[in-house]
Amino acid sequence: MSQEPVPEGDEDQQVDGGEGERGSEPPGDPLTADHIAGTLRDRIRSGTLPRNARLPTQRALTDEFGVNRTTVRQALAILEREGYLSARGRGAPAVVSAPASDSPRPAGVAVADRIAVAFQAQDITIDAFCLTTETLNSALAAPLVAISAGELTPKSIAIRVLLPNPDAPLAYPRLVSDPSDRRPLARLRQLTRTFSTSLRHQLTSLAEMQLVPDVRVEIRSVPITPVQKLYLLNGREVLTAYYQVVPRVVEYEREQLEIYDVLGLSSKVFRSSSDTAFVEESHQWFESLWSTLAQPLTLG
Repeated sequence: MSQEPVPEGDEDQQVDGGEGERGSEPPGDPLTADHIAGTLRDRIRSGTLPRNARLPTQRALTDEFGVNRTTVRQALAILEREGYLSARGRGAPAVVSAPASDSPRPAGVAVADRIAVAFQAQDITIDAFCLTTETLNSALAAPLVAISAGELTPKSIAIRVLLPNPDAPLAYPRLVSDPSDRRPLARLRQLTRTFSTSLRHQLTSLAEMQLVPDVRVEIRSVPITPVQKLYLLNGREVLTAYYQVVPRVVEYEREQLEIYDVLGLSSKVFRSSSDTAFVEESHQWFESLWSTLAQPLTLG
């Protein structure tokens, strides 16, 4: 969501003393943007804030939740991306709308949105089980730019990734006409190397430039064909999406290959944070693979 400047004359939209200052704050830890977005989302869903109603002003929300203007804006940005708020004009309060549906969104959108929220924390952890890390790489782009610009200042980032071993007898990708042809797996190995190298480089460079004090990235492989992708964010939230196998034509070594493959960026993501039992079970499942079958990823 673009950050529009606030007009001089709009008293209710301005923050006395500058955007970075915090007003009266309740004792204990301040609320996060995700928490505030969740509270407002519940009010919209329940009808307390009906469709087409104007949301309380940013000043009113900062007073209610005891946070600064930046946190409120981050919360509004979350709701706008989810479709609960309409795009706002310069200085105008947000207007309540409604998402097209409550159905899951494509991974290319949903994972990026939730990782952006996860990066509001001081200590960030991400555990991921996926095919190539393409979606994860894409989702990390905006937070890493924000860190480089000094807009986010996390103390630590720890990322663990589980990928299928391309040397294992995976069910896909495979050639439609000849399941024994190794070229689709060779292409997967190439993609895995490209995305994994990029992921590791982008994150470790934050530590090298002294932008984040503690950065840890570990990538392991397992001899398993993934039927779904999974992301555990800060130990509190799970994102899952099923990989649907489809025939498609890809290029490899200047040849057109018709293969059975999956489209990770367009797979629909289901999100769970309130079901703590599911979050914990997902964590234990990931740990069971990580500590038994997983081996350090070696791609040569």
